[in-house]
Amino acid sequence: MSVAQRVAAPGARSYGPPTAPGAGCFWPRLLPVLCVLAVTTRLPSFARPLWNPDEGFLATEARMLARGAVLYSTVVDRKPPLLPWLYQLCFGLFGDGSLLPVKILAVLAQLLTALLLASLARRRWGEGAGRTAGVLYLLVSIGLDPEDTQAAAFEVFMVPWTAAAMWCADRGRWGAAGLAVAGAVLTKQTGGAVLAPVLLLLCAHHRRAAGGCALALGLVLPVAAVAWLTGPARLLFWTVTGSGSYASAQGVLTLALSRAAFNTGVLCVGCAGLLVPIAALLLTRRRVAPPELWLWTAASAVAVTTGFHFFGHYYLQLLPPLTLLGTSALCALPRPASGPATALSVLTCGLFLVWGLTSHAPGLPHSLEVAAAARERTAPTDRVLFWGMHPEQYWFADRWPAGHCLTAGLLTNYSGGRGPSRVGEAYGVPGTWPVFRRELRLRPPALIVDDSRGKPYGPSRMPSLRAVLDRHYERVAVVDGAVLYARRPGPPRPTAPGRAA
Repeated sequence: MSVAQRVAAPGARSYGPPTAPGAGCFWPRLLPVLCVLAVTTRLPSFARPLWNPDEGFLATEARMLARGAVLYSTVVDRKPPLLPWLYQLCFGLFGDGSLLPVKILAVLAQLLTALLLASLARRRWGEGAGRTAGVLYLLVSIGLDPEDTQAAAFEVFMVPWTAAAMWCADRGRWGAAGLAVAGAVLTKQTGGAVLAPVLLLLCAHHRRAAGGCALALGLVLPVAAVAWLTGPARLLFWTVTGSGSYASAQGVLTLALSRAAFNTGVLCVGCAGLLVPIAALLLTRRRVAPPELWLWTAASAVAVTTGFHFFGHYYLQLLPPLTLLGTSALCALPRPASGPATALSVLTCGLFLVWGLTSHAPGLPHSLEVAAAARERTAPTDRVLFWGMHPEQYWFADRWPAGHCLTAGLLTNYSGGRGPSRVGEAYGVPGTWPVFRRELRLRPPALIVDDSRGKPYGPSRMPSLRAVLDRHYERVAVVDGAVLYARRPGPPRPTAPGRAA
């Protein structure tokens, strides 16, 4: 009997033993179904060039890396390097003009997560539970705003690692579990939350000391290797210590709580087929699932709150443990309960799928128009500064960014939905403004596009940028609210003593 089976909820009914007649047909029958569901649920992702600025950031970052930029030096990000490197690899193999290869990998990532969850559920509760878990995960995987679920961004590629960590720990493969935890952390920092349930499983193992050493080695060695490749100090600063202002709730608590309430409500609708059976079991005060599943859910919920932003895509981390909790609840409920739960999940999945296929992209036409205007007014070798929150404009325009920061958010602490509190030069990532001023002075962009459009990070509130615009640039056009400034011909004017340039 496995560790997972020893700590499983007592009295939980199995759909049938894995060794039942016909068990060899489990994967041949389930895999085609999951493949069709994985493709179907992600059809909206192929309807747009990209879905949100995170994809635009990754695309621009990967293009720069492919052309010689250095991560955490000449191009920076608050995220770990695994996904930028994956984008770079796809661009190197298939060209950097389309995200299609990455979108296909996102389908495979969701499919892999479903397969791992199906395997976990099958091992614990039988083949029927395995089929239920795999299908339910894919049905609820799009149960949020399409911009959050359809983008080929960090959480989509993080959840297979978290599921793999639990799959390996469930089988006592501690070195592989540590490697999977490392993969999750190196995709997005909050992926490390899965370490909590992995450690709980380790505590129940009969060879805790040896397993602990293998787990530690599997976790530490990949992280150390990545730190060596990128520079330990730079990696630590950009992924952990340099984002204090961004992670603070000061001045934005009301906005954060309203966003949390909205996205939690959307998640509850999308996961109704899971939450209803869980609630039904809780109301009867019966034990629903093994403790490590509850811990996995709780740790993921804590990860969602990290930074107090509560963006919808943060909630994707909750879906794998919720899927197993829901499957466990269905195992304990009378058999007819599984039909309504699945039907409810199919219904909500259909609603979110229609939402994704019919939703408009209000920011995409603007970014395309602004990028086209910048491309028309510059040469391919010119540098451009898009002062805004849409890094995809660099990718659409195919122009090299003027600085190492791809959005104004890194320099001003502004992020989507943040009000004017704690936004300005003083609140940007420490050390970015001296570097940015030096970049503008040594390699001035041919064009500066002010795409703030009334937001609190506009140049009028940024003395350093305003000074550069006043001295060296002239307004030449307005495109859909974005103001274009071209560099004045001739040598730069001398800078007055004591003033930034």
